[in-house]
Order: sequence, then structure tokens, then C-alpha cells
Amino acid sequence: MTPVSTPYDANTQLKKNKGEAATQLEYARIIGSLMHLMNFTRLDISYVICRLNRYTQNSNYEHYVTIVRLMKYFRGIIDVLEGYNDANWISDSDEIKSTSGYIFIFCGGVVSWKSSKQSLITRFTMESEFVALESVGNEANWLRNF
Repeated sequence: MTPVSTPYDANTQLKKNKGEAATQLEYARIIGSLMHLMNFTRLDISYVICRLNRYTQNSNYEHYVTIVRLMKYFRGIIDVLEGYNDANWISDSDEIKSTSGYIFIFCGGVVSWKSSKQSLITRFTMESEFVALESVGNEANWLRNF
């Protein structure tokens, strides 16, 4: 299955099936699962899911082709877990602990994030960066195993 870069082909003409819908229950289950995915992590597929949802009662071959394209889109982004972190050394004279944070993005959706004071008191910028790196490393390891 060759990946594609967009979830929907704008040239696709989705129309109501004039004949008999052969696999209405299967189609409804697929759309329901995709809607769940859309609501919780994948807002970028909203348009195509809303278009496909209109034809739950009378789907045809073109609707399944569009679902296959969506799966190809997922195939192109499925293995991507991105993580970013940063830390600042004590920026205010009233503070005694540095602040650090991270964010993890999987398949284009945020799956984990945190911003908080560090548990240790650091004396240098580099030290606060290492504390932040240790924290993000633990989270990355947990997400990878999950």
C-alpha cells in the first residue's frame, strides 16, 4: 500500500448509491471507528469523515476507495512519534527551580505534554537542560512501550 500525502482527493465525486448497499453494517462500523479516531486525535481527517458519513445508508464502491485512500494516508504517517522539550534556567529572582516541558506528537496529534517546575534545584542552564532531557526520555520510553 503506497502512502499518500493527503487524506482526501478533491477530484473524488462521492454520490448517493442508487442501487442496493451491500455492506451497510460494515461501512457504518468503519465510519464509526474513524469518527472516534477523528474526535480524539486526528482532526485533519474531519472533512473526509464528514463526507463519508453522509452515505452510511447508501455507500458504493467510490466510498470504499476513499476509505482505502484514508488508510494509505495513515500508512504514510503511522510510525512518526515526534518529541520536543525545553527548559529554562531560573528566569525570575523569586524562583529557585527551573521550568521544563515537553510535547509528543504521534501521527500529527498531540498524545502527551507537560510543563512544570523541575524537582531539583539546578545551578546552571546546562544542568536544567539535562534534568529536562531525563524527564522527556522517561516519557518517550513509556510511550514507545505503550
